[in-house]
Formats: sequence, C-alpha cells, structure tokens
Amino acid sequence: MHSHWITITALVSVLATPALQAQTDYYNTDTGRPVQIEDAYATERYAFEFKVPSIQLERANGGTYSWGLEPEIGYGIAPRTSVEISLPLAYREAGGRGSSSGVAGLELSVFHNLNMETQSFPAFGLRADVVLPVGRLGPERTYTSAKAIMTRTFSRARLHVNGQYTFGASPDNPRSGTESGAREISRWLTGVAIDRTFPLKSTLLIADLYARQPIDESEDADFNLGTGIRYQVSPSFLLDGGVGRRLNGPDQGWAATFSATYAFALRSLFPVNGR
Repeated sequence: MHSHWITITALVSVLATPALQAQTDYYNTDTGRPVQIEDAYATERYAFEFKVPSIQLERANGGTYSWGLEPEIGYGIAPRTSVEISLPLAYREAGGRGSSSGVAGLELSVFHNLNMETQSFPAFGLRADVVLPVGRLGPERTYTSAKAIMTRTFSRARLHVNGQYTFGASPDNPRSGTESGAREISRWLTGVAIDRTFPLKSTLLIADLYARQPIDESEDADFNLGTGIRYQVSPSFLLDGGVGRRLNGPDQGWAATFSATYAFALRSLFPVNGR
C-alpha cells in the first residue's frame, strides 16, 4: 500500500499542470479548433498541449460525407514559440465509386509570437507548416506553407486576420490528398475572425470568414463561413466545437467539428536554479 502512494506522488510531481496558462487557454484559438482563423499567440513555454483527436465531419450538397480525426500535440519550446506535430486520419466517400480511408499526411509546425499586444499596437505571429506525403490519403509530395497572423483587441471583441501561402507544385492527381476530410491543403488562404470572451463563464464565441485557393490551381477559389465555441472545463481541460458552410464551388456543403485539449507540463523540463 505504501509503495502505491509513492507511485502516485511521483506521477503527480511529474505531471504538474501550468495552471496560470490553462485558466485562460480558452482565450487562445488554434486552426480548426473550432474555426479556421487563429490568433497570434503560441503555447506557453514548457507547457504541453495534447489536442485529443478533433472530429471533423463534412457533407457536400450531393450527399457524400467525409470525416477526419486529427490527434495533435504541441510544446512551448522557447519564449513565445511552440512546435506541433499532428497525424490526420481521414475517411471519404466517392459518390457511387465506394470510399477510401487512411492516414492523410504528417504535419509539422512551428509558431512564433513576434510581440505582445499593447494599447496602440496589435499582436503579430508567424507560423510555418510542413506536410509530408505519409499515408494512403497523404499528398503526393511535401508542401511547405507560411502564415502571418494579426490579433487586435477592442472593448467588446477581438479581431484576427490570417494570410497563408503554400509552396510546391500542384498535384498530378488533383483529388489525391487535398480533399481528405482532414485539414485541406490550399495554395493560398486569407480570412478574418471576430471573437468575444465571457471570462466569468470561461467561454469564447467566435465566427470567421475566409477564402482559399485549392492547391490544384485549376479549381476556383472558395469562400467559407464558420462559427464556434470554446469552453474551459477545468484549469487543464477545454472543449470546443463549431459548424461551417462552404458558400460556393462543387464541394459546397456543411461541416462540423468537435475537439478537446488537455494542458500539462513535465517538471523535469523546467530550468533548475533559474537557469
């Protein structure tokens, strides 16, 4: 019995939760959690964020469905800088031609917040992503993208502006890996979001509008509208969900997403004696 208490104590000391950050984690939005447009802030230094596989469901106007699961983990590797890795899984229907499922690539990301917002100056952030051709539904080649982000706080709401560009040739098979039911690959993407927080209820409401050009540049750009909510369940755990609508194009239809995030830290990674 005594050894059991020693084990429990050791686990608690290792998995020390960064409470100050977690208490406001609902305030910091991420791509796809619950909308496409994100804010300009990175994961706090030394903090891990395990993003329980988000569930994404899409229904096109023709009645075909696709869905994705995207487990992801992020780590605050340096001041105002975080890294992430995700492995999206996808299932998609092909009308009367059956369906396909599998891994839809491997994504590596680094995010850096350039500055904290002040009364006269917004916050800016930069993000770089690499999507590797991993899995049956992964892209045909490696794609690298760069994103610039701005966040500005007003008395009743925050405004976010995102602009992203992806480098790499168009796919030889345009439908391979680009419409996978997980995160889509775009040649460019630009959009805005507005959110409002309710601190006493640990809740954030957000809506976004964005345009994107598919990586297959023979396709027309599409316009998308989304809305969602983030709710802090406990100092280390939050839930989010959202719905979206593609307003034009052959894949015009509805989408829904739901996910959860658990924040924790490893005491062994914290500096010793202030170093």
